[in-house]
This record gives sequence, C-alpha cells and structure tokens, in this order.
Amino acid sequence: MGKFKVPHTLTLLFSMMVLALIATWIVPQGFFQTETLANGRSVVQAGTFTLVEERSYLSPWQLLTAIPRAFASAQDVIFFVMILGGVLSIARATGTVDALIGRLLERFGTQPQLLIFMVVFCFAMASSFIGTAGEYIPFVLILVALCKAMRLDAMTAVGMTVAGYGIGYGISAVNPFTLVIAQQIADIPILSGWPLRAAIFLPFVLIGFHHVWSYSKKVLADPNQSMVKDLPCPLGDKAAVNYPALTLAHRLVLGSFVLTIGVVAYNIRVNGWYLYELGAAFIAWGLFTTLVSNISADTAAKKFIEGTMELTTTAILIGVARGISLILEDGQVLHSLVHGMSMPLSYVGAEIAAIGMLVIQTLLNFFIPSGSGQAYVTMPLMVPLADLLEIPRQVAVLAYQFGDGFSNMIIPTNAILMGIIGIAGIPYGHWFRFCLPLIFKLMLASSVVLVLAVMFDYGDDVQPELSTQQTTVLENAA
Repeated sequence: MGKFKVPHTLTLLFSMMVLALIATWIVPQGFFQTETLANGRSVVQAGTFTLVEERSYLSPWQLLTAIPRAFASAQDVIFFVMILGGVLSIARATGTVDALIGRLLERFGTQPQLLIFMVVFCFAMASSFIGTAGEYIPFVLILVALCKAMRLDAMTAVGMTVAGYGIGYGISAVNPFTLVIAQQIADIPILSGWPLRAAIFLPFVLIGFHHVWSYSKKVLADPNQSMVKDLPCPLGDKAAVNYPALTLAHRLVLGSFVLTIGVVAYNIRVNGWYLYELGAAFIAWGLFTTLVSNISADTAAKKFIEGTMELTTTAILIGVARGISLILEDGQVLHSLVHGMSMPLSYVGAEIAAIGMLVIQTLLNFFIPSGSGQAYVTMPLMVPLADLLEIPRQVAVLAYQFGDGFSNMIIPTNAILMGIIGIAGIPYGHWFRFCLPLIFKLMLASSVVLVLAVMFDYGDDVQPELSTQQTTVLENAA
C-alpha cells in the first residue's frame, strides 16, 4: 500500500459537514427548554429534554446552503483575520518586523528554549487573566519569521502560540468568558477556588513547553524531522541575512502595536469589545504605521490588499468550519448529543464521573466551540449531576475549564485555531499530528487533578446548601 496522504483541510472540514448531516438523520432529534438570562443569553433548563414529535430531515441541498450561511455566521472572525493580514502586510513593508527579528535574535538566538518558554508562559498568563485568543493572531507571522531565522519551523511558532492559548484557557484564573460564566451558572462565588488553579498553572505550562521544545530540538538537530518540511514557508524561501537597524520609526510602530494590544485588552474586559472593535483598532494602527514610516498611501493600499489576499484560504476554512455546528443546530441534534453524553455519568462513582465530565466537555467543544456558549448549554446539566453524585460544583467547573480550554487547541471548528494555522500555512492534518500527543498529556494530567479534587473535596467550602425541594427537582432531572 502507498503512503496515506492526509486530505486537504478543506476536504476534511467538508467531510465533517457531510457526517454532521448524516448524524441529523440518525441521532434522535430533541431539545431542552431554555431560559433567557438578564444578559440576554439563553441557558438550558435541566430535566426538560424532550424528543421532537415528528422527525424532520435535512436535505443535501440544505448542506450546501449551510456553507454560505456559515460564512455569514463567521463573518466577524473572517473579516478580522483578513483586516489583520492586510495591516500586518503594511507593517512588514516598513521593515519593522525584520528589525525586530534582528534584535530578538541577538537576545534569544542561542537560547531558543528560553524563547519558547517565555511565549508559552506569557500567552498562557494573558489567556488565563483576560481571556485573550484572537489577539495572538498578529504575533503568528512574527514568530514564524523568528523561528525561521533560528533554524526552527512554522510548526514551532504555532505550537508555542496555541499551547499558551489553550493552557491559559484551561487553567484560567479570572477568564471572564469561561470561568466567570461557569461559576455564575453553578451558583458559587465568582473567582473562588483560585489557589488550586494557581498551583497547577506552572506545571501545565511546563507540559506545553516540554512538548514544543522536544519537537524543536529534533528540528534543530535534523531539519528533515520537521513536520512541515514539505510545505512552503508563508514568508517565502528567501532568508534575510542582514537585518536592518531598529530606527525611531520602527520603535514608534512597535510601541504603537503594544499600545494597540493594551487598548484592545482593556476594552474587551471593561467595555465588551469584540472582533468588530478589534478590527477597527488594528486599522487605526495600520494608518499610524503608514504615517510614521513615511510610505505612500498607494504603497500601503497595495500591501494591504496583498495581505488580505494571502489569507483568503484561511477565511474559507474558518467559514466552512462554522458550517459543522450549523448543520447540527439545524438538524435539532445538538441538544440530543449533550443529553446523551451526560446520562451515563449518573451511573458511576464520583471520581470517574468527574473524569467523564472532562471527556464530555472535550467532545462537546467540537460541536459548541464557543467557550461561553458551551457553559450556557452544558453547565446547567453538569451542576445537577454533580450535586446528585456528591461532586462539589467547583470540580464540575474545573472539568468544564479543562475540556473547553485544552480541546480548543485541536478542534477544527475553532475559528481562532484555524486562523492561526492558516496564517502559518500549516494544513490541519499536520497540526493534528503535532498536537494530539500534547492533548493526551494534558488530559491525563487533568484527570489526575480532578480525581484528587474530588478526593479532597475541592470547593466544598463554597458548595451551596440545597433545600429539600431543590433536591427533589434535581433527582427528577437526573
């Protein structure tokens, strides 16, 4: 037999859409009753799952119409990525990126392990505290160029970026998009339980660092060990030898970039900014870069268009990835999958059930890639089960964090991940082979933490007291 060839990422995603369509024909269709909260989000009500009276079937035509609808649904991410690509193309034209790489090589050129650790650690810290994710996309090409200059590869650049992003979400300290929402739904004090999360933060970061660095050492020793050796570098094949000096204009561009990231991070936390506002902020940075770098408006316009064109493939992949969950929603099987996965937990012991919650949250993240969306759908179901199995609600929240955060690093329905690997020119199949062993390591470590958390009653101090009436309702829900 010839060597198996991994299909193109677009082929994989469309195949998953077809499988999702078939699932809507087979999986029982049903739904939970939902309740609209004060913030306008809908949360499911435990114990209200109902099968539909008459099955409806999605047709292959609806599969095809789901693709343009998915593009419309993911338009905020798509256009943010394309705008970012255009703005970064302007920044590259100023020579700022090359000058920065030159300075970083002077600092880390002989210590790539220090660079990898710092990136994983800093990105994990940012994701843990303020929930950054899409904000890392601007760094990808800079890290790819830096790794190329250090005789590493694009996989290393993406590895350290995504490892930091995923671990930061999984071991979140105060993430407002996941932890805070999950604890609100679980009716436990916001940000409670932080000592354990703080204690395991560094060990999990070291797991991510070790995985990326182990791979990087192989590439340094033998470039043929690179998983992307057969792929063109997204920056081209021409290696820069003489890096330009870091001029005042370059420093202004870099300083304004850091300021833009800071403004974005602050307003995400305080004013609820999201991708539209992020796109506007980076457009403003692009205009400032054009002015201080003394490049013509026509040159900037040309570079902007070139940058957006380079990310057309990435934009298409993001759109199609959204279509998978759209098909499941249209076919009324998304809630059925959630219900079916949660039912077996009521028949096992507390420690095994905690691990089961982790597995379920991991699998469901494929269908509900939004961290906050997953909390609103799954936590109202996990909390009653946790109460009945005498698992502290804090443990259920921790299982949700682990499952959501770590699986973000590998699921193809995650638009941020597809944007990152798309910009770096890495097909999903290549990334899957790199990331899967890391996911196994993190899942094993997470399972150990959850079992110990149950054994030592983690979160028992904030467990709410249940009335007799509430207990009866929970038993009926189960």
